[in-house]
Amino acid sequence: MLKVLEELVTLVRERKKSPINDSYTNKLLNDKNLSTEKVKEEIQELIESVESNTNKIHEAADVFYHLLVYLESNGVKIEEVMMELEKRKK
Repeated sequence: MLKVLEELVTLVRERKKSPINDSYTNKLLNDKNLSTEKVKEEIQELIESVESNTNKIHEAADVFYHLLVYLESNGVKIEEVMMELEKRKK
């Protein structure tokens, strides 16, 4: 299950290192305003889908994807986020 998340992180990093023309991921990596707006939009869509009990999984997946791209484009490594979560465990 978490392998898919790891593969997504790897894909985002590969796109960052070796851009591909017309790649949506590269478009987000190169346009921080767009990436920021997409994270906000996708989170709002997730909230609405949870409240209406429709399309929750699809919207949650969109949030994960856009958040990973946003973090990576801003130099925040998911590994550091995971270490912070590990520290918070009680």
